[in-house]
Amino acid sequence: MMSQAVSSSAGRTRGRRVRQKMTPGRVVMYLLLVVTLIVFLVPIYWMFVSAFKPQADVYTWPIKWVTVHPTMANFTEAMRAAPFLRFFWNSVVTSVVGTVVELIFAVMCAYAFAFIKAPFKGFMFMLVLGSMMLPGHVTLLVNYITISQMDLLNTYAGIILPSLASSFIMFLLYQEMRTVPDELIESARMDGAGHLTRMMRVVMPICQPMVITAALITFMGKWNAYVWPLIVTSTADMRTLPIGLKFLQNDEGGTNWGAVMAGSVMAAAPMLILFFIAQKKIVGGLAAGAVKG
Repeated sequence: MMSQAVSSSAGRTRGRRVRQKMTPGRVVMYLLLVVTLIVFLVPIYWMFVSAFKPQADVYTWPIKWVTVHPTMANFTEAMRAAPFLRFFWNSVVTSVVGTVVELIFAVMCAYAFAFIKAPFKGFMFMLVLGSMMLPGHVTLLVNYITISQMDLLNTYAGIILPSLASSFIMFLLYQEMRTVPDELIESARMDGAGHLTRMMRVVMPICQPMVITAALITFMGKWNAYVWPLIVTSTADMRTLPIGLKFLQNDEGGTNWGAVMAGSVMAAAPMLILFFIAQKKIVGGLAAGAVKG
């Protein structure tokens, strides 16, 4: 009798769950999710499909959403029109090196603000946060003059140096580090661990999802950077991928949009692959930050 009662109760619970899924609110929510998914995925799908279309099919009307005769000619044309391998290498170097160095600075700065007592720490923290209020373009002229006087134009260092400090990434990590229990830090201190050991062996493992999230945000920003690399470089061998796409467009008309889409795929594919590899860590980091915040 007891088992029958439990089974009957479980059946009623499942029935209520099924009925809850069919409420008007849930239907509207799912419809909004589907519309949002379509809005985000259709341009990406169109970019990938157009990259493999013959040039004539790119301009057909009505639109052909599926290519019957895929071709690699657009990628060949893109590689012929511009040195995309060089652009790709430049983007890899500036994005990877810039992300690693910026993340090191952000982690150390966040740890210092979270766990180290110092005079005027609150005032310095407010100054760092205040820099988030300034538009990035305000410092373009000053940064350009500085890089020019350091004779770093058309160099990797010239592209990387001005963006090595990010108050946003520091604040993101600072908020996560504040959730680390003080007992763990104090226990490590009593065991003789210094600040570097505490940061690497206590704080960093706990904050790993958020660190990975911050790394991806930083890498994405550097990979997609356009204005600063355009200003600080003037030779084709130092251009990055976002600038290199401009080489595929004809200012006088007649642009081969198939080649442009192929170049866009080469620029976007690494970020998409990186996201799918690290998506669990990213979602976990954002969810943890939202709950703890």
